Amino acid sequence: MFKKKDIFFKTFEDMADAIVEAVEYFSKGLSDLSDVATFAKTMKEYESQCDKYTHTILKELNKTFITPIEREDIMALTTSLDDVLDGIEACASRFEMYNVRESDEYITKFGEILVRSAHEIKKAIYLLTQKKLLAIREMNIELNELENQADDLLRVCIKNLFANVTDPIELMKRKELYEMLEETTDFCEDVANTLESIIMRNS
Repeated sequence: MFKKKDIFFKTFEDMADAIVEAVEYFSKGLSDLSDVATFAKTMKEYESQCDKYTHTILKELNKTFITPIEREDIMALTTSLDDVLDGIEACASRFEMYNVRESDEYITKFGEILVRSAHEIKKAIYLLTQKKLLAIREMNIELNELENQADDLLRVCIKNLFANVTDPIELMKRKELYEMLEETTDFCEDVANTLESIIMRNS
């Protein structure tokens, strides 16, 4: 069914590695936001690197006749992986834009969920490149569960926000940050949904 690992699979691995590195940097950075400009700049560098991987895949698709999986699956997986890094970078940029220099327990928890999601994505991508398709389902289930946890967390933190924060500007900033963090877990779940389509087509 598959050839030996090729440029597409190698680049998917590079993207998965970049996601884990970026998300771990993001999560650790939440504990000290005193230099939020550097935090946002570093996250932008990760996002730019992932854009280069996306470009590599698009370039290869244009010149490769036989691909290891369907062309539309390659495109869908590339897009969903890129969305994860775009999402996390957008969150980091908001910390700088709104001059948020203090995290809170909810933001920290979102960070932890995203780290766990990133590691599940990496495991799934490496199983894909090793052609162990059915084993990916375990990661997909976990990614769905993590996204559910983030949904629950969003409800709790928004409720707490409106109950305890009276400054409308601060409320607006925190609400948008919470929602963007939760949306990034949606992007992680999109990776799982894309992988599920690939499993169904190829197994």
